[in-house]
Amino acid sequence: MKTVVVFRIDKRSGVATYLQIVRQVEQALRMGALEEGDRLPTAAQVAADTRVNPNTTLKAYRELERAGLAEVRQGAGTFITRSLVPAQTGSESPLRASLAVWLDEARSQGLSAQEASALFESVHAAVYPVESARPAG
Repeated sequence: MKTVVVFRIDKRSGVATYLQIVRQVEQALRMGALEEGDRLPTAAQVAADTRVNPNTTLKAYRELERAGLAEVRQGAGTFITRSLVPAQTGSESPLRASLAVWLDEARSQGLSAQEASALFESVHAAVYPVESARPAG
């Protein structure tokens, strides 16, 4: 079992910190960076790395547990219980290939990785407004 997630918290995003953690775990699951059986960092580890209250991390982990994505094993930690990898995520995936072409184009237009990510996030929020409008807290 491995621990493979490092959380990045953006306090200016307007998104509740616990939801940022949940969404980052979900994204890691979709991308295959986290797999069934992987151990999430402890609340204390996350607090030390991100300066987030450990209770915030515990709230995120409870949400992941409620969603059936993780389970707490007393004395052992929090572990991923299922994957969110779509059937076609490998190099053969048409969506992945299209995204790679888009990113190559963004780079050739002079966008930095951060600028490309910000552009993606703004378009994502416009296309998926319901998910972006979750209440903070």
